[in-house]
Amino acid sequence: MPTHTLTHRVQVLAGAPRDRHQEILTPEALEFVGRLVAAFADRRRDLLTERRRQAARLATGSPLDFSIATSAVRTDPDWRVAPPAPGLTDRRVEITGPPERRMTVSALNSGATVWMADFADATSPTWDNIVDGQLNLLDAVERRIDFTTPEGTRYRLGERLATIVVRPRGWHLTEEHLHIDGRPVPASLVDFGLYFFHCAKRQIDAGYGPYFSLPKLENRYEARLWNDVFVLAQELLGIPRGTIRATVLIETITAAFEMEEILYELREHSSGLHAGRWDHLFSLIKTFGHRTDFLLPDRTKVTMTAPFLRACTELLVRTCHKRGAHAIGGMAAHIPSRDAAADEATTARVRLDKEREAEDGFDGSGVAHPELVPLCREVFGGVLGDRPHQVDRTRDEVAVTAADLLSVRRISGPPTPDGVRTNVAVALRYFDAWLRGSGAVALYGLMEDAATAEVARCQIWQWLRHRVIDRETVRRLLDEETAALAEQDPAALADEARGILERTALGRGLPAFFTTDAYARHLVRHGTERS
Repeated sequence: MPTHTLTHRVQVLAGAPRDRHQEILTPEALEFVGRLVAAFADRRRDLLTERRRQAARLATGSPLDFSIATSAVRTDPDWRVAPPAPGLTDRRVEITGPPERRMTVSALNSGATVWMADFADATSPTWDNIVDGQLNLLDAVERRIDFTTPEGTRYRLGERLATIVVRPRGWHLTEEHLHIDGRPVPASLVDFGLYFFHCAKRQIDAGYGPYFSLPKLENRYEARLWNDVFVLAQELLGIPRGTIRATVLIETITAAFEMEEILYELREHSSGLHAGRWDHLFSLIKTFGHRTDFLLPDRTKVTMTAPFLRACTELLVRTCHKRGAHAIGGMAAHIPSRDAAADEATTARVRLDKEREAEDGFDGSGVAHPELVPLCREVFGGVLGDRPHQVDRTRDEVAVTAADLLSVRRISGPPTPDGVRTNVAVALRYFDAWLRGSGAVALYGLMEDAATAEVARCQIWQWLRHRVIDRETVRRLLDEETAALAEQDPAALADEARGILERTALGRGLPAFFTTDAYARHLVRHGTERS
């Protein structure tokens, strides 16, 4: 690949680099990202424009249904996705977490079959976090990563490690610390490009490959864009076409209507679909929050057995297995505590959830904490036995309609006072942690990330819009929780976190994401330009 064409137009605007950052931000790596940006930035911008148009159409009453234009894709019985790649044949337990050093070692050693290194929802996108995360992945691939606790305990990689799957940030985000031709780079291409450039060939040499998990997709066109990115990236580095594998998270309501089309667009690079829960609720509120029949109750009451979520997961399994792809269940966000009784109840809930997924035909499922890996492995082992998956279980009996995917009214209802306070408390504390550089935060027995914080703040907005709670109550709770946070932790950025919640939940309109404005206001740190 040539290394001179775009280098002079690539600028890192993050001040003095930290130790070893130069190992990631090499001229050749930045050149590679620049080639991807030059090829695809305009298409990305056009697709985001279409997202906004589609949102406006749905907000004004346009129906959401399976596309007539793509019916031939859905009815064609012959096409299949690529066969499972090395390390992705058995995916019965997946663990998700940010690519921090400690998490990297813990997740790879956890006994899970796959680790999803999450730059999206589980990472606060400070520049140091992004580049350090890439360094940790490079060190992990080179098997030279370790971690020492403040008490002096050292953790090293074991012999059997989880397969690495990298989740880049979504198409909607930009990376303000890296500019090309004076414009910020799409964050997804930064995360994908740096990892692919440094680790793709190393992973292939180790017997695996460059594997990805794609978040926040809303339609087949966004999947097609990713497929074209993969094709060019492999061409630029001389890697055979089809080496990349990608799992798509079905976590937007529009994507739920295009599962087969998404698999089709990515078929030579596809490794299946992953069921999202929290972002799915977030997407429903953004899309239909103006309608009273989409009024969601407390988020703890909206389990995966809710009719509209159940319809989505049933359709996901049938779709994946029809096309030879893996179907991966939702992530258990529960974390262990020191309360034995609470842990027993948590374990029972997680077990029931995983048993339902395994019996429904999923090939694996996810957890957020290493201590839940054995439970998930046991449950799926009881169904799979020695088989690596159950893709042959095609679920032909499943028939899901558009009405099924939108049947929120069956659980629609107002919140409880505890539900309102919990959402205020969770959103506020998560925003504080996010501002201070942590994207995955243990709160009230759950591992909260950007997706769960989005649900919390969007529900507040929805409840205010439909006047099932009043603004005075929310402001009183916000006053109380802000004061409590400041008292509990004098270092907390309580006022800044409150400002994010007020701007994104208490206004007349609902911002599409809290991360876009909060990132620009609080996390962008431009320093001396470096070309």
